Amino acid sequence: MTKGLFITFEGPEGSGKTTVSQQVAAYLTEKGYEIVSTREPGGIDIAEQIRRVILDTNNTAMDERTEALLYAAARRQHLVEKVIPALKQGKIVLCDRFLHSSLAYQGYARGIGAQEVLKINEFAIDGQMPDVTLYFDIRPEVGLERISENKEREVNRLDQEALEFHEKVRKGYLTLLDQDEKMIRIDAEKSVEEVFQQTIHEIKRYLN
Repeated sequence: MTKGLFITFEGPEGSGKTTVSQQVAAYLTEKGYEIVSTREPGGIDIAEQIRRVILDTNNTAMDERTEALLYAAARRQHLVEKVIPALKQGKIVLCDRFLHSSLAYQGYARGIGAQEVLKINEFAIDGQMPDVTLYFDIRPEVGLERISENKEREVNRLDQEALEFHEKVRKGYLTLLDQDEKMIRIDAEKSVEEVFQQTIHEIKRYLN
């Protein structure tokens, strides 16, 4: 039984969730909360190694199921090594991407099927689900335009996908939003400050 709070940040490419999650981490730390800020795939050494394989722009031959399995493997190691220990210590874990990413990207956009991807991940997460998932919603064309304008952002393999792929990702997320009562929509097309304020408002409901 975990004592901490597990908050995940989800959204398509260019949604700004990473920027806002960093702002939230700084805000909550200033308020005196013990925060562990992390990401998927990655967060710990083994998972970061897997991340490099998944997102390498040279790995265009990667099979969809291989991709899904690699994400699940990275997720498992990240959970047992970093997330679960932090939650047991009563800390707030802010994680940039988690299960919903696999369901949206591999389940819906890659066409593997959400239930098939869920089965893989049920084995990996062993019942450890977020307390709340903040979904940063943005139209694909807006998100991709943001990415093209951000010269500091490293281009990864998923950025090379066609607009149709990213439209399927968003459609997948919106389907999940309808199914998961712990998933909250954030309008990511607003200003960074407005998005941050809405995010903090939702998080405070769980802190209280």
